[in-house]
Amino acid sequence: MKEVNLKGFGITLAIGILLWFCPIPEGVTPDAWHLFAIFASTIIGIILKAAPMGTMCMLAVGLTASFQLLAPGNPGKSIALSLSGFGDKVIWLIGISFFIARGFIKTGLGNRVAYLFIRAFGKSTLGLAYGLGLADLVLAPAIPSNTARGGGIIYPIMKSMAMSFGSDPAKQETHRKVGSFLTLNSYYVNLISSAMFLTGTASNPMCQKFAADVGVDISWMSWAVGGFVPGLLAFIVTPFVLYKIFPPELKRTEDAPKIASQKLKEMGKLSVPEILMLITFFILLFLWITGGIFEMDATTTAFIGLSILLLTSVLTWDDIKSEKGAWDTIVWFAVLVMMASSLNSLGFIGWFSDLVKGKMGTMDWHYAYPIIVGVYFFSHYIFASATAHVAAMYAALLGVGISLGVPPLLLALTLGYMGSIYGTLTHYGHGPAPVFFGSGYVELKAWWTYGLIIGVMLLAIYLVIGTTWLNMIGYV
Repeated sequence: MKEVNLKGFGITLAIGILLWFCPIPEGVTPDAWHLFAIFASTIIGIILKAAPMGTMCMLAVGLTASFQLLAPGNPGKSIALSLSGFGDKVIWLIGISFFIARGFIKTGLGNRVAYLFIRAFGKSTLGLAYGLGLADLVLAPAIPSNTARGGGIIYPIMKSMAMSFGSDPAKQETHRKVGSFLTLNSYYVNLISSAMFLTGTASNPMCQKFAADVGVDISWMSWAVGGFVPGLLAFIVTPFVLYKIFPPELKRTEDAPKIASQKLKEMGKLSVPEILMLITFFILLFLWITGGIFEMDATTTAFIGLSILLLTSVLTWDDIKSEKGAWDTIVWFAVLVMMASSLNSLGFIGWFSDLVKGKMGTMDWHYAYPIIVGVYFFSHYIFASATAHVAAMYAALLGVGISLGVPPLLLALTLGYMGSIYGTLTHYGHGPAPVFFGSGYVELKAWWTYGLIIGVMLLAIYLVIGTTWLNMIGYV
């Protein structure tokens, strides 16, 4: 019982029962409404941390199958459909990508990439920020666990650099030397790089899946092309703006390249596992980019990459078995995807879209589009998980927008990019947030204040520049 928050679970249960027995709205089938009650309760339980996400999702599977909501009168088919998420290709793309991320960490290639950029750009604090950011950006396409990328590779190096220049987490008076600035910047850039690639963070393929459910096809390449211009602009502008509004006390870091050079010298020449990891990285990128030409699905490509790493012993099967985060993610992603997709197939999302459309009347889509994106962005304050937020609102808001005439691909991609960008708002808003906030370099008030400022700036970039770019390349 230690993992269960009795108060939070009690609130979750009460809300679930209330939803289950309340009058069913006209136009919604009983099965769709009862599945919504389970789904909403699961999301609320995750937000309240009533129990681990895996526990909440296992309860959801049990309840969905027990009440035969997906196949009334057919218990065998009901449990099969309740478990259908585990056979979804998106789930395995996410899981396998965690394993590939382990290869970067295990071989040390991720650290080597970071030190190379620090050696090249680290003579000033701003340059050091860009160097760490470039390392994150380069690694992002093949490490979709932005927690592993930011928390496992970038954060330890960033903290080491900050301490080298006198920013000690235990001494508050030293935080503003370089530690506070580098902490916030590394987190923000991690989110920007997460938004730029379909495989940049785990929730992106989830958006791809929900978009496909309503007939919007998003490939790895279309996501990357659409996000390139706003993402690159955001990457260039964010460190500079943060440097101006939250400046570090120490402006020059002349020793950073020397420290990076020393670390690279200690690492020695590229090892065989690093070379194999690098080759696999380029194979993955090539196949993801040319997937449309060779008719190669992104998940198939991920399986090829993992197979190479296993056959060359860069990763062992014990490595795969011990990657608890990956298996945990596979479990709760599969269940959330199953419920969200089932709500769509049972007609609940369509009903909700029509309901909101009726309330919004004949609003022109040019006005509805920024309102929908803004609602999605700022509602992240109540979510402690980007995945839960995507599962709860992405499909519904996409359906609303499409029903109002918003170009489907434009809205699907913009909401997808927001799934990373809105993490700037809070210290719990995305996977790497607790890692960076836990360093102690940034106080809570500063984290929320500058997170809002940078978040609004990024929202504006994606709504104005991003929409213009998507229009120019024919996505509108």
